[in-house]
Amino acid sequence: MIADVPSRRVSRRAERTFYIGMSIAIIAMTFAGFAKTYFLASYFNAPVIPLTTRLHGAAFTAWVLLLLAQTLLVAAHRTDIHRKLGWVGAALAVFMVGIAIRTAIMSVHAAVVCCDAQAARGFLIVPVSDVIVFSLLVGYAVAYRKEPATHKRLMLLATLAILDAATGRWPLRIIQAWPYAYMVILDVIILAVVAYDTLARRQLARAYAWGVPLVIGAHVVRELIRATPVWKSFARMIVG
Repeated sequence: MIADVPSRRVSRRAERTFYIGMSIAIIAMTFAGFAKTYFLASYFNAPVIPLTTRLHGAAFTAWVLLLLAQTLLVAAHRTDIHRKLGWVGAALAVFMVGIAIRTAIMSVHAAVVCCDAQAARGFLIVPVSDVIVFSLLVGYAVAYRKEPATHKRLMLLATLAILDAATGRWPLRIIQAWPYAYMVILDVIILAVVAYDTLARRQLARAYAWGVPLVIGAHVVRELIRATPVWKSFARMIVG
């Protein structure tokens, strides 16, 4: 069954605990990925990053913190503040899209100049696809803001969808050894969230019915086309 009205009632406390827990987990996953290069950069003597990259990191950090704040506001029954803050979140999402594309172009151009140009141009599809998926999910979440069941699932999924930049930097041997490990790990996390939600309610939420195939499908499609001449030609026009 696919719906947004569950056939089995889940206690509000259990639901609040789940979403708060996921928000905290997302913050932890983000910190684990960017501790050495961003959050604790001075401690690890990491190279100084450009201003655009720092702004990108600040916006991403603000987004995951905002997700937790919004979740806590709903749990505290302060939906009035939640709704007002939601428009701040929408503006932040627009900024994130712009700064992410700018950062990606700068990073890939630098890699083209100094390193493997073909690999760098192929990699450009990763941030581009992430931005597209994120934009679609957040856009629909805003459109369905008056349907809390759909809205909160889309916002959670949108945030999980852009965590591949963090999982790709986790200090795990498998991620260093297998180029697809970071995507598989993220997809497993997403599927685990959906499985929990579906089992708890005995229904597959409409948001997940199309949102999850979009996220995972994007991971597959981008790997299929990143090495094609068409994409490389497009990337060459963008980054040189």
